[in-house]
Amino acid sequence: MNISISTPSLSRRALLRGAAAGAGLFVIGTFLPFTKARAQEAGGPPQGIFDPNVFLEIAPDNSVTVLSKHFEMGQGITTGLATLVAEELDADWAQMRFAFAPANAALYNNLLFGPVQATGGTTSTIESWTQMRQVGAAARLMFLAAAASRWQVRPEDITIERGVLRSGDRSATFGELASVAMTIPVPKEVKLKEPKDWKLIGKRLPRLDSPEKTTGKAIFALDIRRPDTLTVAVRHTDQFGATVASFDATDALRVPGVVEVKQLPTGIAVYATNTWAAIVGRKALKVTWDTTKAEKRSTHEIYDEYRSQMAKPGLKAAERGDVAGALKRAARTIEAEFTFPYLAHAPMEPLNCTMELKSDGAEIWSGCQLQTIDQFVAARTLGLKPEQVKINTLLGGGSFGRRGNPVSDWTRELALAAKAIEGRSPVHLVWTREDDIKGGFYRPMAMHKVRVGLAPNGAIAGWEHRLASKPIFVGTPFEASSVNKDGLDATSVEGVVDTPYAIPDFYVVQHNIDSNVPVLWWRSIGNTHTAFAMETMIDELAAAAGVDPVAFRLNLLKDDARNVAVVRLAAAKANWGETLVKGKGRGIAFHKSFGTRVAMVADVAVDGEKVSVERIVSAIDVGIAINPDVLVAQVEGAIGFALSMVLRNRITLKDGLVEQGNFDDYEPTRMREMPRVEVHIVESTESPTGIGEPGLPPVAPAIGNAVAAAIGRHLHSLPLDLSGAT
Repeated sequence: MNISISTPSLSRRALLRGAAAGAGLFVIGTFLPFTKARAQEAGGPPQGIFDPNVFLEIAPDNSVTVLSKHFEMGQGITTGLATLVAEELDADWAQMRFAFAPANAALYNNLLFGPVQATGGTTSTIESWTQMRQVGAAARLMFLAAAASRWQVRPEDITIERGVLRSGDRSATFGELASVAMTIPVPKEVKLKEPKDWKLIGKRLPRLDSPEKTTGKAIFALDIRRPDTLTVAVRHTDQFGATVASFDATDALRVPGVVEVKQLPTGIAVYATNTWAAIVGRKALKVTWDTTKAEKRSTHEIYDEYRSQMAKPGLKAAERGDVAGALKRAARTIEAEFTFPYLAHAPMEPLNCTMELKSDGAEIWSGCQLQTIDQFVAARTLGLKPEQVKINTLLGGGSFGRRGNPVSDWTRELALAAKAIEGRSPVHLVWTREDDIKGGFYRPMAMHKVRVGLAPNGAIAGWEHRLASKPIFVGTPFEASSVNKDGLDATSVEGVVDTPYAIPDFYVVQHNIDSNVPVLWWRSIGNTHTAFAMETMIDELAAAAGVDPVAFRLNLLKDDARNVAVVRLAAAKANWGETLVKGKGRGIAFHKSFGTRVAMVADVAVDGEKVSVERIVSAIDVGIAINPDVLVAQVEGAIGFALSMVLRNRITLKDGLVEQGNFDDYEPTRMREMPRVEVHIVESTESPTGIGEPGLPPVAPAIGNAVAAAIGRHLHSLPLDLSGAT
């Protein structure tokens, strides 16, 4: 991609100098009035605009391009949105295309976050379900009106099938009518199709992004090349909380290709004519760090602090019944401590983005997940208005939460790097994988302490649950939507406080941990650890009560038919109850998150300390299945993504330094490790929910419970360790 660029003007240099004084005052805070973003709590999304001129581009070649307000990072949302439009428009699937909408929250607002253009929280399908069908329905009416006017017939005398309008012996395509149709006033109300009339929704349609990704034509942020671009690699501290005391760039500037070195608030930036020179030049820097306020502890010391904090009063997250009394009357009590390490996101495409400064603003090319926040942060850093920052959203090579950073760390660093050289060249900021794994943001380390009683009849008699972790949302723009007045972060305890199991005497306490280690949501957020703790305890309780694990769960879920149906389906498809040979184990887990129900049955083989996952059978209830193929792919992907978390991955600290750095010591799941996967979808007429994240939480407990079935004891930490730990 080559686009001409003018040289920096004096007005641009003056603009940057004027903004410099305020740049150091940047504070992320309450600049956006976010509202509650949970669909199941909010009762569904509010009404959104459905002007086809905002969301569609219809070309003379008859192609229909849907402008996706949601970022595509592999989850298939661009295909999903196009399906909804095409269904109501009566378009042919072969003519559908997608492009990313510009950053404009007024037009492309996430109806569940609001007002912000953002992708995350498994909200894309939920919030777009009605709106994008309305877009297609409105466009259909406008095309009917255009054809009716041309042919002098009534709109009801015209049919549309696979992108062609017909009346008698006359016909026209969308491309032939678009110039007139798109000028017709947008209907104030539209009637949507009945499910019986759907031709695309519910069908296995090929993904729109697959051909270009397969052929290598797809454009990611790493592919962007602007004329005279300088690549920037920033030397960050090795210890969280440390700052630059001094640095010597002499040797760095001797590296061929290195043209400049600048100190930024985030570290020392090396500018070069190519990526390799920037990385080599960065390595040649001599930096002295002020570690006065740095994190210097090792992992085991941090866990010790968690235990110490959990002995103190915490924040009450849930309370019902009489837990103390129930536990006192229990015939038996089971207690367990669960530990969960920090986890890196490690997307295949490392963080990177490009910025070009102009006299009237700035332009960014990025795999952008939170356009409104990135736009605001870049503008604030540069001393501009948000509308002066244009964002070109590109495909993302994975994210798992990392590209949706509420403090926009890498976008801010890009803006700082561009400003430091007064915008004289476009800047391409590149983080290596080591940069992000050793110094990025992590799934919070967490600890659970659970005490549960069993009555003589095997029923649960009191459940006391304590959790400790660093809250994710505190200090971010999303704090108002997810943190209560006492500081309780909803994502720290989700998956526990909203458990679908009927537990009458229930008490949950959260302990917030303060730390320099930065944390961020990681695919399925708090459910990554809460599901494992809950489902492991449920399994242990079933064993202690002498009840089959499936039957035990069904009894606790009997008040919700949808929950029961998912568990029954997974168990039936996995042949639950059949006898396995020694060394083999089968385990089940059920979890509901983001409104989606998922049950998984795992088959494992245990040989000494080695666990091999042989098969996972999954049942899901996502309401209406818009594209079954995408749903299956997302569950398969979630299993592959989670498997490395279950078997080996962890981020550990030694004297404050992260010990892992790349895929050699933070190894993703290999193809040879993937189990056979079956995904079964519960038929439903309920409004659709999402699948980007809910497929992950049951993976670890299903495997853990299968291991327990094979070795005779449950493990309480991830990754699973069979060396003798309990």
